[in-house]
Amino acid sequence: MSDNTPVRSADPRPATLPRSSDPEAVPATADARGVDAQGVALVAVFTALLVAAAVVPGIPVGGLGVPITLQTLAVMLTGLVLGPARGALAVLLYLLLGFVGLPVFSRGQSGLQVLNGPTAGYLVSFLVAALVVGVAARVVLRRTGRSLWVPLLVVASFVTTVAVVHVLGVVGMMVNLRLPLSAAITADLPFLPGDLLKDVVAVVAAVAVHRAFPDVLVRRRGLTTR
Repeated sequence: MSDNTPVRSADPRPATLPRSSDPEAVPATADARGVDAQGVALVAVFTALLVAAAVVPGIPVGGLGVPITLQTLAVMLTGLVLGPARGALAVLLYLLLGFVGLPVFSRGQSGLQVLNGPTAGYLVSFLVAALVVGVAARVVLRRTGRSLWVPLLVVASFVTTVAVVHVLGVVGMMVNLRLPLSAAITADLPFLPGDLLKDVVAVVAAVAVHRAFPDVLVRRRGLTTR
C-alpha cells in the first residue's frame, strides 16, 4: 500500500531574512549618517571661522611683517572643539584655500609664495597645533571631571602654543629670513603674551560648547549592542 501523502518541497527561501524593522539596524545606520553630516558641517563652520579670523586686520609688530591676529585663537578653538582629526582637517582646508589663491591669510595674502615669507612657520604650525590640542582635549574630556576641564585645557593650550606655534614660527623666520636663533626669538616674543591670553579665551569658549553639546567631541555609545 503506497503512501499518497503529498511530499512538501523544501522552502527555497533563506532560513533568515533581513528584517527592515530590526530595531538595532536602523538606528545604527542613521547614527553613522548623522556623524558624517555633522562632521562635514562642523569642519565647514570652523574653516569659515579660520578665514574670518584672518580677514580681521592684524596689528603690525616690528619690521618683519608678522602681525598680531586672531588666527591662533581660531586655531586653538578649532582643535579644542572638534578634536584632532576634524580640527586638523578644518585647518588643512583653510590652508589649501589660501594656497590655491584665495586671500584668506593675514593681510589678504594667498598662494604658495607665503611659504617663503616670515609667517610660513606659523602657518605650518596651525595644522600641527590643531592636531595636538585636539588630542589633549579628547583625553581631558574623556578622563576628567568637568571641574578640571578649564585648568587642564589651559595648560595643554599653553604647552601647544609655546612648543608648537612659537617654536615653528621661530624656525620659519630663521629659515626664510636667515635670522640667527636669538634674533628670531626676540622677534617672536612680543606675540607670546597675547597668544597665551587668547588660549584662555579659546578654552573658556570650548568648555562652554562641550558642556552645552557633550556629543560634539566625546560621543556616547548608547546604540552599541553587546
